[in-house]
Amino acid sequence: MEELQRLQVSDLAHLAPELTLVITAIVLSLLDLFLPSRVNRNFVGWLSLVGIAISALFVALDIRELNPIDEATGLLTSLEPVRLLGESFRIDDFANLFKLLLLTGTALIVLMSLGSVKDEDIQHKGEFYYLFLPAVVGAMVMASSGDLITLFVGLELLSITSYIMVGMRKKHLASNESAFKYVVLGGISSAIILYGMSFLYGITGSTNISEINIAISGDYATFEPIIYLAFFLLLAGFGFKIAAAPFHMWAPDVYEGAPTPVTAFLAVVSKAAAFALAFRVLYSVFALGSFLQSDIHEDIFLAVAVLAAIAMIVGNAVALRQVSLKRLLAYSGVANAGYLLVPISTGYDIVHYSNFSEFFFYLIAYLFMNIGIIAIFMMVSNSTKNEEISAFAGLYYRAPGTAVAAVILILSLAGLPITGGFFGKLYILLGTLQVHDYWLAAILIGTSVISFYYYFGIIRQMFMRSTYTESEFQCTLPQQITVWICAAATVAMGIFPGYVLRWIESIVSLSNDFFIR
Repeated sequence: MEELQRLQVSDLAHLAPELTLVITAIVLSLLDLFLPSRVNRNFVGWLSLVGIAISALFVALDIRELNPIDEATGLLTSLEPVRLLGESFRIDDFANLFKLLLLTGTALIVLMSLGSVKDEDIQHKGEFYYLFLPAVVGAMVMASSGDLITLFVGLELLSITSYIMVGMRKKHLASNESAFKYVVLGGISSAIILYGMSFLYGITGSTNISEINIAISGDYATFEPIIYLAFFLLLAGFGFKIAAAPFHMWAPDVYEGAPTPVTAFLAVVSKAAAFALAFRVLYSVFALGSFLQSDIHEDIFLAVAVLAAIAMIVGNAVALRQVSLKRLLAYSGVANAGYLLVPISTGYDIVHYSNFSEFFFYLIAYLFMNIGIIAIFMMVSNSTKNEEISAFAGLYYRAPGTAVAAVILILSLAGLPITGGFFGKLYILLGTLQVHDYWLAAILIGTSVISFYYYFGIIRQMFMRSTYTESEFQCTLPQQITVWICAAATVAMGIFPGYVLRWIESIVSLSNDFFIR
């Protein structure tokens, strides 16, 4: 048994992104505690943004360190990832890309919350802002985990903080109910994931992901039933965390009852962290090594493909009947979880090895289009005191600029040109056709067409209804900035998709980022 590695002082530099957020959260909690109640707590939000920006800077520096440019050839080279505590924590480019995504999403959500969170809605505004920091730390730990224990610790940090944030509207019964449901169902899903991990530990004697792959791929025939059992338990737990049907039933109620910025956090940041977890574990444990020549490999990816198909069909079909925008976005998120599972289900082989770049491109587009439309929903619901789709009635006549941004974001959600959402779905579709999964490609196309109906229903409200044209349109400058950042990013990804895709492919290395030795 190898001697346990200790964390050295020099290693703290590699943990700078996480430590920055932890220190910021501690400082802000103390400031919030000791400052008089009459002091406006919006400054906590601004300081949270500063902490997130510094953390993102450290992550960006790590990416350049892991992929320096060779002066002789002018090409990107690939260095070994940094392994801490016996590879329990890894700083590799897979993790760094996810961390940038998670930090960007959290920054936009905090930004759109500034000045729009009402005292009568959330009594402890300071807590509301700095609780995002430990939540995103948990998400970042999940992305960097090389060990099942570290992974579970990050998952629970994110989950427990999310439970608290969902119930921040203490005087709202819907918020209390959704928080209770989320705690109960979240605890069950975490227990299912832990149960699946226990089987992997039982047959390998290790919690290290790399060692688990080596152990079970070398003698998978002996443990085949237990491997299947562990996989399906993990898949069920991951399905809950990413809100993929049939494990999605918590999402509509929780999205509807949570404060709107928390809904955005669950829809984007929490979901992205869960996908990082699923991608890392499914590929590094079950998809590499001797599994490539086994029936287990085919069965595992078929199961993921079936889950993706169910999520796409159920999410889009049920969304057709929704009148609450939050519930519509919840079912839209179920459908998008299916779209994001499609490149995971295709696997790596000789003819198709770009599934991570396809997956991550669409995940970036998903982040911007969802946060943008939720920011617009905050403006509309605050103005009309209505959280249904009908609240968008006459938006073009009250705020034409915001309506134009909403159209751009909705077109991206529907997957129409020229937006990031269109090219994200197109790349996923082409990858699916490349591996001859025609049935899955047909479901992707068919469900995307179905989604046009409920997405265009929002546009119809904005331009063809005028119920609320007399009401004053309320918005803050941070909300407007958030909306236009998201709209601009969505259009940029639609105009220059190749640059984004090549950037992702130039950073992530299969040999370094997926535990191949």
